[in-house]
Amino acid sequence: MKTVVIGMSGGVDSSVAALLLKNKGYNVIGLFMRNWDSTINNDYLGNPDINNDICPQEVDYNDAKEVCNKLNIPLYRVDFVKEYWDFVFTYFLDELKQGRTPNPDVMCNKYIKFDLFIKEAEKLGADYIATGHYARIIDGKLSRAVDNNKDQSYFLAYVDKDKFKNVIFPLGELTKPEVRKIAIENNLVTAKKKDSTGICFIGERNFTKFLENYLPNIPGKIVNIDTNEVMGEHIGLMYYTLGQRKGLNLGGNKEKHYVAKKDLENNILYVATGDENEYLYSKCAIIENFNYLIDDRYEECTCKFRYRQKDINCKVKYLDNNMIELTYEGAKAVTPGQFCVLYKEDTAIGGGIIKEVFK
Repeated sequence: MKTVVIGMSGGVDSSVAALLLKNKGYNVIGLFMRNWDSTINNDYLGNPDINNDICPQEVDYNDAKEVCNKLNIPLYRVDFVKEYWDFVFTYFLDELKQGRTPNPDVMCNKYIKFDLFIKEAEKLGADYIATGHYARIIDGKLSRAVDNNKDQSYFLAYVDKDKFKNVIFPLGELTKPEVRKIAIENNLVTAKKKDSTGICFIGERNFTKFLENYLPNIPGKIVNIDTNEVMGEHIGLMYYTLGQRKGLNLGGNKEKHYVAKKDLENNILYVATGDENEYLYSKCAIIENFNYLIDDRYEECTCKFRYRQKDINCKVKYLDNNMIELTYEGAKAVTPGQFCVLYKEDTAIGGGIIKEVFK
């Protein structure tokens, strides 16, 4: 009997994934990762008195434990708090300081779930590891899930390809409604638990108040990039991303405005008026630190600059130092710091970080 160690998050997806593996006859072992501790992380900053809500990981752990008890599988717990801070959260803060828009979930998959987790799973005798991600491994290659709305291959494309050799994604062939149905039919405590949102492992928080604990909040002017008119005041450049429309607080102005540019030197947030404003679109991007998942090099394929974005046709020029240049017909709000993934049909070619964007 082969042993599978599965990451149990306390959510419905990992719960059903564990159930499916158990039903297939695997020896299933659950492993819960603890990656965030407000008190410890605040001590890293030399400020243990920061007023910060505690992430409800204990609730998640108890739910995972109840599911494992029901399935009659063991559940172990591992602490990656320091590693999460070092490899994920520090990167997150550094990117914000540079005016970029980071993607901590991508880094969490690369450094925590598909690196440190695998090492812990091997200590438990794992032949395979599994997670509740919506993705598939087809012929050894990372591929999209059947459920396009839930597909998470975008967040997995920065993982080293060798790490997928012994990975199972039990939910890859299922839709989210099917997963919910299985959970309800099997009376799992997580069956109707809502999906988690927010920063990976940190959870749902008031983002503005949360960041104030770690980065100084420096207000400045909001300026119309077309007219150079001062339209209002921003609360700090780190709270905004290109293409953002909500939360600009431009008073009674009824026109649609979107974040178009950040001027870090002068602490100015530029906005553009209208859905089709030229300042919101680009036709070329440089992607750095590109992680290749397959050996083939396609000059034409599709790409995604954001999760759940529709595929964009693009042409690829392969540069030195794991950089690529993409050209495309025109995409809105392509944002430095965010993640770009290339696909050939359903197969993920690889992914990297958006470095520069050109009109």
